[in-house]
Amino acid sequence: MSKIVIVKYHKEGSEFEILVDSDMAYEYITGKRSDPLTVLEVEDVFKDAHKGDRIAEDKLKKVFGTTDIAKIAEIMLKHGDVPITTEQRNKLLEEKRKQIVEIIARNSIDPRTNAPNPPLRIENAMREGRVMIDPFKSATDQLDEVVKKIHIIMPIKFTTVKMEVTIPAEYANKSFGTLKKYGMKTQQYLGDGSLSASLEFPAGMQSEFFDRINNVTQGKAIVKIV
Repeated sequence: MSKIVIVKYHKEGSEFEILVDSDMAYEYITGKRSDPLTVLEVEDVFKDAHKGDRIAEDKLKKVFGTTDIAKIAEIMLKHGDVPITTEQRNKLLEEKRKQIVEIIARNSIDPRTNAPNPPLRIENAMREGRVMIDPFKSATDQLDEVVKKIHIIMPIKFTTVKMEVTIPAEYANKSFGTLKKYGMKTQQYLGDGSLSASLEFPAGMQSEFFDRINNVTQGKAIVKIV
């Protein structure tokens, strides 16, 4: 049995309500569902859903700039008050925390050593800094505030790394996709068939790149940081 809940949205001194399936609404706000219409139990916007009082179209047009229920539902689901269970909230918080940690780990280094910041160190700093995560805001929107709080605990520098890579001829074609994935800027096949390429990618991905390129070339790639 589906559980019907009310999503509330406040703007310009008025309250707007839509009736949604709670599980489908959770799937939508976590990106597992893309069509807002599939979340709705009734394709209407209410002033009071319990009483069945609908909002007039001219009011919808004034506040949302449209009367398209799909577009209105999208706005309300993204920016309104979406009721979720404690279990769903905890799961959403954990997913958002992992996303933030991954972004920081992939894009930053420790400026003292120029080495990538391990995810566990970032997680510990967030815990020590008592970082609060908003389950409904995107990870990128919360990034600046998180970095500001953990920067006093662990040094962080967001930067990119530039590399020159030479791949032996027998691995050149096999390595091309990996090089392209990691920001290949230029490439040139040399006289002996080997591939010379220049790359630029987030500094936190260095260890990951070394593992990938060494795996593809059986450790025979020549890598130089420039």
